[in-house]
Amino acid sequence: MRDPKDRADIKPGLKVKIVLKKDQKTGKLTLGVVKDILTNSSMHPRGIKVRLQDGQVGRVQEIL
Repeated sequence: MRDPKDRADIKPGLKVKIVLKKDQKTGKLTLGVVKDILTNSSMHPRGIKVRLQDGQVGRVQEIL
């Protein structure tokens, strides 16, 4: 199973669910396709930060 906290498991073109900064309190997830990976470290406890193809930025919670 792919780990949303592991940068190696996330590639451009993958369909993911992210949590946007404004939705962190509610935990609302946004569906999209990864355009860019913004986190430089190999692991991140709250999820790898990505930019979706529509320009939204958030941390990956699920890899579909």
